[in-house]
Amino acid sequence: MTKIRFAICGFGHIGRRHATIVEGYPGTEVVAIIDPNTAVQSHELYPTGIPYFERLEDFHASDIEVDVVTVATPNSLHVPLAIQALDNGSHVIIEKPMGISSIECESVLFKALNVHKHVFVVKQNRYSPPSQWLKKIVDEKIIGDVYMVQVNCYWNRDDRYYEKGGWKGTMKYDGGVLYTQFSHFVDIMFWVFGDITDIKTNVHNFNHTENTEFSDSGNSVFKFVNGGMGSINFSTSVWNTNMESSITVVGSKGSVKVGGQYMNKIEYCHIENYEMPTLPPTNPPNDYGPFKGSAANHHYVIENVVNTINGADTITANALEGLKVVDMIERIYKAAE
Repeated sequence: MTKIRFAICGFGHIGRRHATIVEGYPGTEVVAIIDPNTAVQSHELYPTGIPYFERLEDFHASDIEVDVVTVATPNSLHVPLAIQALDNGSHVIIEKPMGISSIECESVLFKALNVHKHVFVVKQNRYSPPSQWLKKIVDEKIIGDVYMVQVNCYWNRDDRYYEKGGWKGTMKYDGGVLYTQFSHFVDIMFWVFGDITDIKTNVHNFNHTENTEFSDSGNSVFKFVNGGMGSINFSTSVWNTNMESSITVVGSKGSVKVGGQYMNKIEYCHIENYEMPTLPPTNPPNDYGPFKGSAANHHYVIENVVNTINGADTITANALEGLKVVDMIERIYKAAE
């Protein structure tokens, strides 16, 4: 079989992870790295002998053939770069969040439909065994009717993370902690329980007034369109290290809590006539030195891309789902205005 060719646009922490996985995955290869910072070529993880371009348009002007463009850039650049790649005939992988505007995300969906190309939005937490188990017990009504859902996201992001002059912390390129830190957990909430309505939100900036243009903490209550009520509490003001990412569910036949630092373990399960199965181990979090993120499941993302392009699978998280998560975050923030 012909190898599936990837161009990686953005060679930061996540872009480097994509490149490393593609380089080692059967049937795939990296054919170009695109990043405006020319210093990335000297990074120890830069693939040996792979062409470098400062801009995506420069890459498209070359004669290098590509099947998939991975967009792993600052958040607000996801949409314009994805559209450019689609216009040039490539499938696209978009790192989370899909964008920071649902209207812009709609333009990606429209473009993909018109050029008949796939858009894969990275939602790697869907591959974690606790998340898949939670979706199963809700979808199959093992827990009964859902009464209440509480999502808690308590992380640390401080001056070690927000470098002066960088894009993180800006409204223009970052957008806020629900986009950059916690969109994966909003996605799990959407994936399992569906859309939300009747939203009421409070936000505050406790200890990031010097390094972000947005609030670092908030709480929001809402109703689920499918029934039941919910809330999300979030903060990046936790001292020194990440504390918790959890989801608690109260249903008519029982209650569960998926907890841990990264929603990576079952902390409580008490359901009528149900025996908790032994789940496969959850992969460790992505490690960025002093900071850690969600589960290191990107190899499953690449596997899904390869299998979908080869006609052996369907997209785990498509453009419409990516758009819906952005829409939910937008509405949660808007309810605080």
